[in-house]
Amino acid sequence: MIATRPGSRTRLCHRLRLHIGRKGERRSLSEDDCIRLIDGMHQLVKALIVLVWDRLNTHVSHTMRELIEAREWLTVFILSSYAPELNAVEYLWAHVKRSLANLGSMAFDRIESLVRNRLKRLQYRPHPLDGFVAGTGLSPDLPPPSP
Repeated sequence: MIATRPGSRTRLCHRLRLHIGRKGERRSLSEDDCIRLIDGMHQLVKALIVLVWDRLNTHVSHTMRELIEAREWLTVFILSSYAPELNAVEYLWAHVKRSLANLGSMAFDRIESLVRNRLKRLQYRPHPLDGFVAGTGLSPDLPPPSP
C-alpha cells in the first residue's frame, strides 16, 4: 500500500506471501491478511484512510465488506473493472520487477530476499513513491474517479 497525505512524506506498507506451490496453498493474501495490512497502515499513519482499490476478488468479497464496515476510520473506493493505470501499486510492482529481470534461475529464498530488499529501500525513498502516485493522475486533493 502507498499512503499519501498533503504535507507528509509518502509511505509504503507491505506484506509478502511466499507461494511455493504446495497443494491447497493460497497464492495471494486472504481477506484477513489484507485487513491486517490496512490496520498496520492505520497504526503507521494514525489518520483516517481513504483506500482506492482494484477489483481483486479478495478486495470486493462479502467478508471484506464486513471487515471494512467495522472500521469507522476507513473509506474504500473501488476502481473500474480494469484500470491498472489508476493503481499506483501497479507502477511500484513494475519498478520492482524491472530490477529483478533475469533472476528466474535463483532459489525462491534468494528472490524473496531481493524483493524484500527492494521494497524496504523504497520505504525510505518517498520520491519514487510520489512518482508512482503521480503516474495515476490521481491526487489526494481531488475527488475519487467515477466508477
